[in-house]
Amino acid sequence: MTKQEAYGKERREVALFMRRLYRQGLTTTSGGNISLRINKERIIITPSATDKGRMRWYEVGIMTMNGENLTPELKPSIESEMHLSIYRTKNEISAIVHAHPLFASAFTAMNSRINTSLTAEARAICGEPILVPYALMGTAELAKLASDSILVSDILLLENHGILAAGASLLQAFDRLEVLENAAKMTLIAEITGKGKPLGKARIKELDRLFR
Repeated sequence: MTKQEAYGKERREVALFMRRLYRQGLTTTSGGNISLRINKERIIITPSATDKGRMRWYEVGIMTMNGENLTPELKPSIESEMHLSIYRTKNEISAIVHAHPLFASAFTAMNSRINTSLTAEARAICGEPILVPYALMGTAELAKLASDSILVSDILLLENHGILAAGASLLQAFDRLEVLENAAKMTLIAEITGKGKPLGKARIKELDRLFR
């Protein structure tokens, strides 16, 4: 097996989730990135300058935890350091999905809270997302802010940017982002109609005890 063929199963899974992310309307053709921790030394991550809606496994790059690109034919994602910094900070995280879903991202521009307590599902899956102050995308500053914030919540609302969801698996990270987008829509509906009835403190406490 050549270096370019390494981790074929895992790279196929990352490519599949990226196509799914695009198909669900949760990111744009050029936007977003997904990574998966392979072991203590390696991650795989979607690169820059690729069509996210048609991504194939051989377009998913391999990097060391120190940031060395082991697939030099692929251009590393601009957010590689953010992913790597989060993995270095929190060992429980094995997958990261970063994207720009329309409704959830709008809340990052409004500097406003997404109410994940409107439904039991959203509270159980998303908990309480945290808003991360603005930093230019692709910078060490953003990587530092994100890695510090991931210790508080596995879902980050990156101010004037987008959403980052992390998890123990690709499915968990993807699920968190998708449910958060639905929670953002529900938050807007509740605010527009004025008829939202969030879960009470006792119910939130019960859900947090079971799922957080």
